Amino acid sequence: MTNPQNRPPKVLIGVGGGIAAYKVCEVVSTLFKAGIEVRVILTDSAQEFITPLTLSTLSRHRAYTDSDFWQATHARPLHIELGEWADLLLIAPLTANTLAKLTYGMADNLLTNTVLASTCPVLLAPAMNTDMWEQLTVQRNWQQLLGDSRYHGMSTASGLLACDRVGAGRMAEPPEIVTYIHSLLHTQGKRDLVGKQVLISAGGTREYLDPVRFIGNPSTGKMGLALAQAALHRGAKVTLVHGTANWDVPLGVQAIPVISAEEMQQVMLEYLPTADLIVMSAAVADVKPKDYSPEKLPKRSLPQSLPLAPVPDIVAQLAQLKQPHQRLIGFAAQTGDIITPAMEKLQRKQLDAIVANPIDQPDSGFGSNNNQAVFLNSQGQQMKIAPCSKLKMAHYLFDFLRNLDK
Repeated sequence: MTNPQNRPPKVLIGVGGGIAAYKVCEVVSTLFKAGIEVRVILTDSAQEFITPLTLSTLSRHRAYTDSDFWQATHARPLHIELGEWADLLLIAPLTANTLAKLTYGMADNLLTNTVLASTCPVLLAPAMNTDMWEQLTVQRNWQQLLGDSRYHGMSTASGLLACDRVGAGRMAEPPEIVTYIHSLLHTQGKRDLVGKQVLISAGGTREYLDPVRFIGNPSTGKMGLALAQAALHRGAKVTLVHGTANWDVPLGVQAIPVISAEEMQQVMLEYLPTADLIVMSAAVADVKPKDYSPEKLPKRSLPQSLPLAPVPDIVAQLAQLKQPHQRLIGFAAQTGDIITPAMEKLQRKQLDAIVANPIDQPDSGFGSNNNQAVFLNSQGQQMKIAPCSKLKMAHYLFDFLRNLDK
C-alpha cells in the first residue's frame, strides 16, 4: 500500500505500559512485511514489559524512549521530527494514564509530546483491567477524546484478563489492529460514513436436503467481512448478516449468523427500515431441495433425481421495499463476460450499483484474500478495480458510492 506521494506509508507506534504490549510485536512485524515504514516509541512503563531491542529488531529501526527525548542529540527536537514524519500514529496498549493525558492535552514524555506535535490520524487500542476500563472518569475521558475527529478508537474485547478477571478491557488482537491501520492509511482518517447505518450480507447460504447434506457454494464471506471492516472504520454503525464463517467478527460490528436463504431474507427485511446503505455481497443459493428430511437419508434412499424449489430473491425484495434515501448495492459473481450480465441485473432489479466480480481469475473471487471487479452504478458510471486486497476493494467501493448522491 502506498500513499499519493508514491512512497511507503509511515506508521509511528507508541507503546504504553501493560501486559498487552507483547501484542505490538506482531503488529510491527506484520506492517514491516507489508512494506510499511515503522518507528516505535516506548514509555518508561512499557519497558517493564517489552524491550526497545525487541521492537527495534522487528522494525529495523531504533526504538525511541524518554532517554532519547531528553538528550540534545538531534538536529531538531525529536518529538517534532517524529510528529512530522508519521502518516498515522498508533497507541497500543493505551493505558488509563496516557488516555487522561491526551484528553487534557498534557505532555510530559516523548509519546505525548509527539502526539501534540503531529497532525496525522491517531488510532487508539486501549487495554486495562475491567474495573479500570469501566470507571466513569475513564469512560468520560474516552468519549471526550473520541469527540476529536483526529482520534479513532478500537473497542475492547471481553475475556480472561491478565489479572484473572473475566470481562471487558482486552486489547484488540494484532490482525484487527493492522486492518484498521490499512483502512486509515486509505481514508487518511476521514470518516465519511459517520451517522450512517450500513447493512451487509456475506457468505454463502446452505439449503439442506437432510441434516448432513446441502446445496451450497464456495463463498467464505471474506468480501462481506472486508466491507464490514471498511464501513466500521469509516464511522458507520454496521450490521453484518452472514452465512457459515470461519473468521472472527470485528469488534464493534453487530453480527447475525444465518444458514439458509429464508433465514437471511428474514433478517435483512427486519433490519432494512433503519439502514442507509445495503450491500448484498452474500452468495445466496438459487434453489433448494423441494423436500427436507429431518433424519439423515441412507445412501440407498437418496433420490436419483432431486426435485428443486426456488429460494427467495432477497435483493429483488429489498429493491422493492427500499426508500428513496436508501442505497442498495448488489454483487454479480460471473465467469467470462462479467459486465453484460451485471448491467442486466443492475437494471432488472433496480439497484443503485453493482459489483461485477470475476470468479474465474487467479487469486480472486471465492475464498481468496484478494479480488478484482468492475463497479457499475445506475447513473452509467463504471470503475475497473485491478487485483487488490478485499479490504482495499471495499474502500474503493465506498469511494465509488459517494458519486450516487452527487
